[in-house]
Amino acid sequence: MNLESIQNNKINTILQFSIPSIIAMVLTSLITVADGFFIGNYVGKEGLAAVNLGLPIIYLYLAVGLMVSVGGVAIAGMALGSRDIKKCNSVFNQTMCMAMVSTVLLSIIMWLCLDSMLQLLNADTKVSGFFKDYYGIILLELPIMVINASFGMFIRGEGKPQYFMQVNIFNVLLNIFLDYLFVRWFAWGVKGVAAASLLSAIVTLLCILYFFIKKSSVYKLSKYTFSGVVLRSTLLNGSSEFVGEMSMSISMFAYNFVILKNIGVDGVTAFTIVGYIAYIFSMVIIGFGQGASPLISFTYGAKEHLLAANLRRISNFMVLTVGAVVLLLVLAGSGWYSSLFVKSDVVERMVRSGVIIYAVSFLFSGINTISSFYFTSIGKAKESAIISSARGLVILLICIFTLPPLFGMTGVWLVSPITEVLTLLLSLFFIEKESKKLSHRLAQG
Repeated sequence: MNLESIQNNKINTILQFSIPSIIAMVLTSLITVADGFFIGNYVGKEGLAAVNLGLPIIYLYLAVGLMVSVGGVAIAGMALGSRDIKKCNSVFNQTMCMAMVSTVLLSIIMWLCLDSMLQLLNADTKVSGFFKDYYGIILLELPIMVINASFGMFIRGEGKPQYFMQVNIFNVLLNIFLDYLFVRWFAWGVKGVAAASLLSAIVTLLCILYFFIKKSSVYKLSKYTFSGVVLRSTLLNGSSEFVGEMSMSISMFAYNFVILKNIGVDGVTAFTIVGYIAYIFSMVIIGFGQGASPLISFTYGAKEHLLAANLRRISNFMVLTVGAVVLLLVLAGSGWYSSLFVKSDVVERMVRSGVIIYAVSFLFSGINTISSFYFTSIGKAKESAIISSARGLVILLICIFTLPPLFGMTGVWLVSPITEVLTLLLSLFFIEKESKKLSHRLAQG
């Protein structure tokens, strides 16, 4: 990375780093959508509901993975900005070791908790059977998924995002092919979808390891000396991402609990289908955040605080524009989308009306996400954690437990827009506070 190049080409540099990341993240989300398409059309709405009931598990892995990787990448990025290559590599190797150990242990724990989770949700027998079939295999895949994503952040931090994009393209194509083979031809049902994800993740890991063995110019796989200071800094820097994803895990469990109680399996299925669009959009926004984060960390570590703030402002404008475009697309295509996954008039009606209401949140969620990434990237974990916990837990849970009982399925759709609007006020408060501090520093010279 070069400070002068970033300063003179801010928009192009953000796009250069973000677009490969966005493509990689969208491709990853398309795997989920493809899985849903095959499950919905070849297994049924109960299969879709079963997979959605386990989303809190996936968010739990993302919480641990992002806490470790985002925190580690931020420290490594600032070290790279100050030209401390030795520290870069030490942080890289410790981060990857932590990601591997923590997620493998998590899989063992989650395996023991599957039955308890089903009992708490009071899922019916058919949904419970699909749930066990799917997540019994996915618990093997999730640690590899986290490791791949963590490696990918370091590949982007090294300035080689195109390679990770290419690997992800291959991963998506392989996964969809295996979905088609295992579900359409072998009739393995949800087990086939899970097996396709596992095999694709293993192949992707091999491609990534090849990069760090043969092509990497900064980060190298090697022995390292464990540092408690780095561990504490990593966990602190990544705490906002942990809070955000853990909040999503808790809130998704709450969503499922409330929808099952007030609407039933049809409501969970409709929420799952609308969730695919929300998931794709969130991946686009996270892609912008992951692309901008190493640039912000690098410029902030090089004492170019004003440039880091400018990068954040430009990123916020970009995600606002994307949110508006996606909302217009949803308005135009809600009818077609509602019938894509299942053939059920009840579910289709829920999706057709709900997706439009839910999509309003896209105008605000991008700014909240980028703001959280920004504060993490400059080492201000408290502000980032407050934003993440507000939109992913505190405000969200209040809305989940009040709106659906009052307004039924319409209340479910209103939860996200109301949460994001209230969180936006909090994000703008912290941004204004940080801007005043920056102005004060510049005035003092």
